Amino acid sequence: MSELSKRATVYFDPALHRALRVRAATSNQSVSELVDEAIRQMMKEDQEDLETYAARVAEPEISYEAMLGDLKKHGKI
Repeated sequence: MSELSKRATVYFDPALHRALRVRAATSNQSVSELVDEAIRQMMKEDQEDLETYAARVAEPEISYEAMLGDLKKHGKI
């Protein structure tokens, strides 16, 4: 852990906590490192989602009804 780390209290379901401790032990990482890694991955995925949304924001919208009509017209449903 870095010197700049901040401490937080996190509450886990007991079974999840047991599994997390086992994972930490078998991967030679601390529970804190696993949680930090999971949070970073979650935030990375959020950033990717935001970038994808931004890239597609100018695309025309189509209603659900129109989409169903188009699928039917082209023999997809």
